[in-house]
Amino acid sequence: MTAARGRTGRPPLTEARRTEIRRGIARAAVDLFVTQGVASTTGEQIGRAVGLSARTVWRYFPSKESCVGPLFSEGIDTITAFLREWPSGQPLEQALDRWLTAGPGIAGGPDRATVGALVRLTRTEPGLRAVWLQAYDEAEPAFARALAERAGLPAGDLRVTIRAAMFNAALRAAVEHHAWRGAPAEGERTATEAELEATLRQALAVAAEGVR
Repeated sequence: MTAARGRTGRPPLTEARRTEIRRGIARAAVDLFVTQGVASTTGEQIGRAVGLSARTVWRYFPSKESCVGPLFSEGIDTITAFLREWPSGQPLEQALDRWLTAGPGIAGGPDRATVGALVRLTRTEPGLRAVWLQAYDEAEPAFARALAERAGLPAGDLRVTIRAAMFNAALRAAVEHHAWRGAPAEGERTATEAELEATLRQALAVAAEGVR
């Protein structure tokens, strides 16, 4: 009887490494979309920018537009974490102060300038628009679970469902309102960052009315 042969070939990728690869592809895709347009960008170019083959890119994403999905998802994840960590009884303004000042991205999310450039493209690129809207469609149940945990209510409670929908709509409207005004000049970025924070505060405050 012969001994079983050990497994050969490359070791399987860890989930952290797969996430890193997906994020790298996403950022490369955005850079190419912004500089040369979506129609002129190929899977080969996206892969080359991160040292991968086009075949590997398509292993992770079904289309070039879907490559940007992780950037939208990262932003949604940071908002979900904020809702889950928002202490009961703490005014929204205080919670937002800590969250919005956590770093150059929104509390560990993707860079705001990158997301802004991407959201601007969704206005004229139907494929990217579909990915953007899908991200928010998938976000709503996550928002509902976070708000339900905070309030000690079932995730399917109608009040929670409505509140999650309000947060979802308010955030999307705020980000689009800010992004569609156009890219800021180099010297205007600090003021633009402050405007984005003010817009998010206003949108979240409206959606949070009645939440304790």
